Amino acid sequence: MSHLEEVVARVDAVIKESVIANMNELLVALSDDAELSREDRYAQQQRLRNAIAHHGRHHKEDLEARHERLTKDGTIL
Repeated sequence: MSHLEEVVARVDAVIKESVIANMNELLVALSDDAELSREDRYAQQQRLRNAIAHHGRHHKEDLEARHERLTKDGTIL
């Protein structure tokens, strides 16, 4: 398995795990990975950035839906 394949597998695993802290750690670690080409490093970092952004949007939507359920008809249930 090439280094790029290993990195792609790590990125896949971290995205599947869906833990922002782990995604951020790998994002930073990839910045220092001299074995990857600039393009490959950017591609994998971009996948992580997209996953982080998606996670943030999903979390915000969940909070808004919860708030709406709790304040149904103008009163907190």
